[in-house]
Amino acid sequence: MKNKKPKLAPPFAAETKDSRFAGTFEVLVPVPARNKPHKVPLQFPTLAAAEGWMHSAEGKDQIAQILEDAGKD
Repeated sequence: MKNKKPKLAPPFAAETKDSRFAGTFEVLVPVPARNKPHKVPLQFPTLAAAEGWMHSAEGKDQIAQILEDAGKD
């Protein structure tokens, strides 16, 4: 059997760890060849708002741009 590359996890929303933005949520995009996921530079008041943004046209475009930029390195 051939070893296949592990699939990259999909983008996800999580509570912000930065105490300056306590109580907000951020979107994290796993990037190949990087230990930590890339943070989208936006803050959301709720988890639902962050997840809604990920599925919006703007969110999909920005996530695609992050992955494209990561592929250039």
